Amino acid sequence: MSLSLVGIIFVQAYYINNSIKNEEDQFNFNVKKALSYASREIEEKEVLNYYNRYQTLIDEKKQADTVAISKLFIVSQINDTNETFIYRSGILEENHKLSSSLFDIGLDSLNIKRIIGTSETKVFSNQTSLDNDLSSSNPVLSLMKNGRMSVAERINFDEAFKALGSRIPIHKRVKESQIQRLLSKKLKDDNIDLDYEFAIYSNDLATKIQTDNFEFQPGTFSIPIFSNEYDKNNYKLLVNFPTRNKFIQSSIIRMTLLSIIFTSIIIIAYSSALLQLFRQRKISEIKSDFINNMTHEFKTPIATINLALDAIKNPKVIEDKERVARYLQMIRDENKRMHAQVENVLRISKLEKNELNISKDRVDLHELIEDAITHIELIVEDRKGYIHTHLDAQQTSVLANETHFTNVIVNILDNAVKYSPESPKIDVYTENVGTNIFLKIKDQGSGMSKAAQKHVFEKFYREHTGNIHNVKGHGLGLAYVKRMVEDHQGHISVESEKEKGSTFIIKLPLIS
Repeated sequence: MSLSLVGIIFVQAYYINNSIKNEEDQFNFNVKKALSYASREIEEKEVLNYYNRYQTLIDEKKQADTVAISKLFIVSQINDTNETFIYRSGILEENHKLSSSLFDIGLDSLNIKRIIGTSETKVFSNQTSLDNDLSSSNPVLSLMKNGRMSVAERINFDEAFKALGSRIPIHKRVKESQIQRLLSKKLKDDNIDLDYEFAIYSNDLATKIQTDNFEFQPGTFSIPIFSNEYDKNNYKLLVNFPTRNKFIQSSIIRMTLLSIIFTSIIIIAYSSALLQLFRQRKISEIKSDFINNMTHEFKTPIATINLALDAIKNPKVIEDKERVARYLQMIRDENKRMHAQVENVLRISKLEKNELNISKDRVDLHELIEDAITHIELIVEDRKGYIHTHLDAQQTSVLANETHFTNVIVNILDNAVKYSPESPKIDVYTENVGTNIFLKIKDQGSGMSKAAQKHVFEKFYREHTGNIHNVKGHGLGLAYVKRMVEDHQGHISVESEKEKGSTFIIKLPLIS
């Protein structure tokens, strides 16, 4: 499952990355297409303007300086049918020497020709036939169906007009508004509604044609404009988009967000499943430990009761009242012990369900401590140990349930006795800190590890000691202690070190 999840994440990341690259490539293609369109339209417009001036000058001057015979081909391309019309004519060329002021090229005069002649028309349906027919032709003038000149390698007239235009400053050949209009039209056709800045550079130097905020930067698009073999200016039309990355990413942002959301849901659900799996395994282990401990706890008293009953059945023993009384006392003690264990389990269960009714009254904490010590002092004395009290608190009144809080202290003292391998040595301290009273129960037993301290108040928890079970219990006592202290608006903590003993600290609020 982990490998599959990682694989899904990598596949989605790869797909999103490819989508960004594809969007960027498409954006670059559309921008370059728009630049090519604008450059071509501007060049064709300039050539058409020169051609119109050329015809106007010829019409104004009827008398020719010289006359010659030549050929002219006019090519008209019909885009809808992909057919080409060839207008071929034997023509009369009249040379005219005219003023060049209309062309702004800085010359006193210009030699131009008037073209007169008859024509024939052919239709070609493919480029190969057209090329074969024009392979030996003289200069060709190509006109589009709409009347504007196109730029082709074979069109000598166009090259001548370009050579004339190269002598004119760039700001007189094209206007910013013209570039803006052409670029905006083509970009909007490709659904690119984005702010942009443009400029025309000559030999990598800025010219007067540029928008106010244009800055040359990496990623700026460029395309040659007004390029021909006579022009040494090397003009380039440059465009950059300040918000280009944002525009590209916006096209896939929804898909990316959905991918992240769904992947996050999968990760959260998967993590939750793993967490539940670990918790269930831990609960299973705790359950097994609990059953084993409970079995161990009940096995001994049951065996003792059975032995006592078998002994009482013996005719020799039943006549001995003293021995019968001792056996009956043993049965009563073991029964009481099992009853106490069951009560612990039921008490914890009721606490979990908030069904345990706890009434609280003003009690003296020192009196509860003295009462709790009497429950275990015989066991401590039997093991040659001691319990010393250091009751230094001056104010000892707390709001508590006498029975339950006495059980709390008894459980902590009982743990101190059980986890003291040698003679139990226990010290009990009280002191006042502000409006609280602190109760500290310190032993010199086996102590516990740092890891055990974090879980010691959890239900059913017992520190692992391998296969050795020299200390009896179910891990319920301290869970009951913590729950009861918290129910009394108190706080309990433990400080311990391996082989150096433990100190349980209870903080309770005082009442006036």
